[in-house]
Amino acid sequence: MDREKLALLANNVEKFGFGSLWFPEATSFESFSLAAYLLANSNKLIVGTGIANIYARDAVTSAQGHDGLNALFKKRFILGLGVSHVSFVEKIRGQKFGKPVSSMNEYLEKLGNADIDPNLRMEDRNIILAALGPRMLELAAAKSKGAIPYSVTPDYTAKARELLGPKAWLCVEQKICLTNSLSNARFIAKKQMDRYLRWPNYVDNWIRMGFKHSDLEGEGSSRFLDAMVCWGSDKRIMNCLEQHFSAGADHVVV
Repeated sequence: MDREKLALLANNVEKFGFGSLWFPEATSFESFSLAAYLLANSNKLIVGTGIANIYARDAVTSAQGHDGLNALFKKRFILGLGVSHVSFVEKIRGQKFGKPVSSMNEYLEKLGNADIDPNLRMEDRNIILAALGPRMLELAAAKSKGAIPYSVTPDYTAKARELLGPKAWLCVEQKICLTNSLSNARFIAKKQMDRYLRWPNYVDNWIRMGFKHSDLEGEGSSRFLDAMVCWGSDKRIMNCLEQHFSAGADHVVV
């Protein structure tokens, strides 16, 4: 999207009553610059990174970015942090991909201890982690406001809530497809999930969730695709989203 479309997106998301707008970080707009633009083109909307790559900037810069955006835009920014993927870190950025949990733990320690302007510094930061496995979920509960798991089912949400405890934020993502056509829904789901089926961290988590290796071969089984991308009538889609809330989610990113 160009600047006009991004501004229109922020305006429409707010106008239609959504409380927040989340975006990823890959090789397009840098996270903090895009967040600032979306915040500037909205009035009450919460803007969150889903997620900002910890290898893209040092922890002090993240502290400045988080605290600065919240100071400028009345605490409407949430910093979602993640370790991203080996290809984004090593092939694109030329850095060494470390052990996910220990790397994130070290980053959070440095972020928390960042020596920045005391007039800017926030003591209570809105930081959450991209977490899939149990160890990262436990770290999220211990050293951040919570977790933002991606491509998960309501059963996963329930287990994540158990690990996080009652107080941590649990913001889960659910893809939806506004169609009653099975063939269209499956075609779109296959196209959407193709990239994720190539990344080991997602595959490992889906196996933990109860999917079989055969479900994750090729373009993915019908069972897998329907779980990842909810489609059908408004009632069916709303029921899918409500299942996450019933399982313990505080927030569902659609």
